[in-house]
This record gives sequence, C-alpha cells and structure tokens, in this order.
Amino acid sequence: MKKIITTILFTALCSGAYAANEFENTAEKVKVAMQAEIRSDKEKDRDKNRMPIETLDFFGLRDDMTIVELIPGGGWYTKLLAPTVAEKGQYYGALFTSRIKNLTKETGFEKIKILAEDSKIYKKEGADFYTLEASTLDVKNVDMVFTFRNYHNFDEQGRRKMNDMAFDALKPGGIYAVVDHTRRHMEQHTPANNRRFDPVLAIKEIQEAGFEFVDFSDLHFREDDELEYEVGARSVTGNTDRWTLKFRKP
Repeated sequence: MKKIITTILFTALCSGAYAANEFENTAEKVKVAMQAEIRSDKEKDRDKNRMPIETLDFFGLRDDMTIVELIPGGGWYTKLLAPTVAEKGQYYGALFTSRIKNLTKETGFEKIKILAEDSKIYKKEGADFYTLEASTLDVKNVDMVFTFRNYHNFDEQGRRKMNDMAFDALKPGGIYAVVDHTRRHMEQHTPANNRRFDPVLAIKEIQEAGFEFVDFSDLHFREDDELEYEVGARSVTGNTDRWTLKFRKP
C-alpha cells in the first residue's frame, strides 16, 4: 500500500511539474510581448495591476492554441495574446474589432483574423446597456474564448447571445475565460455601479448557456475597493475589484 501511495504521489508531482513547464514556454512568449515597442507606456503601466502572466496561467493558455478574444477594444490583451500564439496557434478577434484592425499591418500580428464582422453592437433608445445582434462567430473547435471587462456592457439579451456564441465556437473541453468588475450580489443598477457586474449572476447565465463552472481566481481581488464607486472614479480607477471566472464546454 505504501508503495502504491508513493507511486501516486510521484505521478501527481511529475504531472504538476509537466503542466508548469508547459506554461513556462508560453509565459516566455507573453513576457516578450509585454516588452514590445508596439505597446504604449500607458499600456505597460497597467501590467502590475492586470497581471497578465498569472491571469493567462490560471486560464490555461498555451502557445499552440486557437483562441478568440471577444470585444478586444483597444487591444490591450490583443497585443499579448496574438504574438504568443502566432507561431503555433491562431488568434481571432470578434465583436467590436475596429480598433485592432490596424494591428494586422504590424510585424508579428499578420495572422490576426477578424470574425463576425456583420455583427451589430448598439444601445436601444433610452437603454443603459448595449444589445448584440449576431448569429455566429463563424469558427468552430477553438481551444479558448476570452472576454476581459466586457460582460457588464450588455443587456441580458446581449450577454446571453455572447455566451451562446462562445459555446458554439469552442470544442468540447474548451475554456471560456471571463473577467469583469465586481458589483455586489443582487444590487440594483445605479450610475455608480454601471460598469460593474454581479459575479453570481454571471455564473448563473453562463451555466445556463451550457458551460460547466471550473474555477475562480482571487488574482484581481482588491480589498480596498468598497464596490461603491464608478470604476472610473479617482479612488478606484486602475485598482477595481474584479472577478476572474473559468468555465468549460462539456
């Protein structure tokens, strides 16, 4: 029995070491991307707070993966993800991608592909949040779908559409990685919490799309964010409490 237990422990330790070594190669590529001249000083200043290496390690990124980034915005994460997978994998940007299209002209970003260009993201008259009109990402069997600090931007229809599209694009076992600013559970919408979202509601909605909840990380937990102020307020900007959730397609 002792020999069996020792063998199991040794196998587990070796597997853990192998997994760590797997990410080491990816982490080196992320580090190179973090130092690239294409990144502005303002973007680099956010590294300490956003902790991209630790965040991508938690989600399980590997440099040979096919990945999709939903609503890449100004491309803060695009400039790290696309070069990391450029050699062995593939980066896709989808939904509200106008600001990253110029990146495809830059060295190391030529392989970027844009999806769902016919999608529409807009606010209905008098609405506080965006709605999403789109049918598919036009890609299948991807390894991972990311969206960073975007979930709060959409109304319920938009959020559910985004979750469904992510589910449809992923392969079985693929990962849906979601990060956003924290709102108190069941707190009503106010101007102050406009760009925050209840993580419990996010888990419920994403599970209802068919995903399994895998894990959460406290990498972006900020005790000094009292969850009372708009994320752009001087007292919390750049240091908001954020939930970091990992889901899997069965």
